Amino acid sequence: MIRCHVEGDGLGHLTRLHAYLHTLAITDPVTYVTSSPFVHDPRVTRPPGTAACPVTGGTRAGVAEEVVVDAFPAGRAGELWARDVPGGVRATHLARLLRWDVYRRRLPADPIRYDRTYVLEELHPEHLAYLHEVSREVVPLTLVDPPARVAPVGGWIVVHSGPAAEIADLVGYARDMAAAEGVRPELTVVAPGRPALPDGVRHLDLYPAWPLGATADRIVTAAGFNAVRQFAPWRGKHRVLPFLRTLDDQFARAARTRQEAGRATSKVTSTSSASFRAPRNAE
Repeated sequence: MIRCHVEGDGLGHLTRLHAYLHTLAITDPVTYVTSSPFVHDPRVTRPPGTAACPVTGGTRAGVAEEVVVDAFPAGRAGELWARDVPGGVRATHLARLLRWDVYRRRLPADPIRYDRTYVLEELHPEHLAYLHEVSREVVPLTLVDPPARVAPVGGWIVVHSGPAAEIADLVGYARDMAAAEGVRPELTVVAPGRPALPDGVRHLDLYPAWPLGATADRIVTAAGFNAVRQFAPWRGKHRVLPFLRTLDDQFARAARTRQEAGRATSKVTSTSSASFRAPRNAE
């Protein structure tokens, strides 16, 4: 059994964990330690043989053969210490971008010593240095999501799991872009439940949402890890709006995403220009 610490309020930690399980073809039973309400959604916790376990107190691995800690090497609040992983239990960490200047203050005096840390995206140098200190092995890993099929959706889509105020901000961002471009696309919000939406905006409660990238004309999301990763194949039509998080550095991730998109656009423009041949009499 694998005990997975995926502490967070939304879908991000669970989505990342399931991509990890799929990428490494792990089918062992999984127990979740999380306060996310989405742990009870069968669309989310669907790997074979898994079991949901909301946080009820206690962090010890117990009968687990492996402990997987997502995102925060010492837990969200610094609650995970070396004592929480008994001898003989394998410890694995999934590392993504953090506001390290904030999170490092939560590190315990006796941290977990990881057998392996998987680096899922570029980290701040100080963060990466710390992971090398507490890990026997630090290796990169590119996540692959389980295959999924959904009904195609055209027009523009806004994808976000909440809170409602951020969904409203993303809808406003999409509408401002459309007005600036002089277009009036059909707009669909993909989100759990049904948030309050302006007239004319459709809603879908759909998970996973990433396959919609293939048919949508524009994709609008926050700058969370999963959104940026999953919609990377459609970067040319993906727009991100970063939100302030206590620990997730969405602004750094958004800046990198825009730089990558800019380089891709420049490469296409350069290639097109090089292949263009003007008429001889052109002025």
